[in-house]
Amino acid sequence: MERAAVFDVDGTLVDTNHLHVVTWWEAFRQAGHRVPMHALHRAIGLGSTDLIAHVLGEDRDEDRDAGLSAAHTALYGQYVDRLPALRDAGALLRRLHGDGWKVVLATSASGTELAALRRALDADEAITATASADDVEEGKPAPEPVEHALELAGVPAERAVFVGDTVWDMRAGRRAGVRCVGVLCGGIPRSDLEEAGAQAVYDGPAHLLAALEDSPLA
Repeated sequence: MERAAVFDVDGTLVDTNHLHVVTWWEAFRQAGHRVPMHALHRAIGLGSTDLIAHVLGEDRDEDRDAGLSAAHTALYGQYVDRLPALRDAGALLRRLHGDGWKVVLATSASGTELAALRRALDADEAITATASADDVEEGKPAPEPVEHALELAGVPAERAVFVGDTVWDMRAGRRAGVRCVGVLCGGIPRSDLEEAGAQAVYDGPAHLLAALEDSPLA
């Protein structure tokens, strides 16, 4: 039977979380909000609207959300041509593809940003499909991004593993009924990932690749 390896991208395969923290911080600063960077770090992995709501609260002026999101996109755009893949990220995807896994990306990124992430990974031949922010009504921690990835792969939840770096990833995977693997390269503590549903935790793609035979992706 076919199997699906579903991956988050930012912070999991490409080393971008802190770029997002800094550019969101600047977007909020330009709009007159003083937001501590640690609070933004904890919110990375949410879609733009959910991130803004998480940081500013539900009683904010929602008419300003689009401007905040656009500012972040413009600031982050300075980096899109030089996004760094995490060590062995592409090799991990190619190994899983060679082992017969359907590799699907499930990410909040879309458009130019998603294209830049795929260029950084340089592993298109190993990627079966991508579930982006444009494809779902609700982002993580809702299960819809993972469920859509499984639909694209044509694989049931019990034959899938989801790899991510945030608690939002783990909660989305758990709600979708898949096994969850956490990685520490996004900066979230092991205990937080485990509490949110990670069945195993690795330092990053290189560690997971080296330990593959003893992992949930064996």
